[in-house]
Amino acid sequence: MSITADEKARLMKEFATKEGDTGSPEVQVAILTSRITTLTEHFKTHKKDNHGRRGLLKMVAQRRKLLDYTKAKDEARYQDLIKRLGIRR
Repeated sequence: MSITADEKARLMKEFATKEGDTGSPEVQVAILTSRITTLTEHFKTHKKDNHGRRGLLKMVAQRRKLLDYTKAKDEARYQDLIKRLGIRR
């Protein structure tokens, strides 16, 4: 249910703001989005996995908090991030 180390490294490289960046909101949101997408596919076949669904809701809330933080600090970074991830319309 988790993402692979290669996928995580690719996301860190793609969304990093500087070399070796793992903690910026952009990287964290990208990793959470990948995990959310993976779990969403999992729930299409495992409809009664309520314990896993709780974890998914926590991830969605964490991503929302990070996006709110990014929007409050720098609107341009927020707009660029949601456009690159395709999570808002």
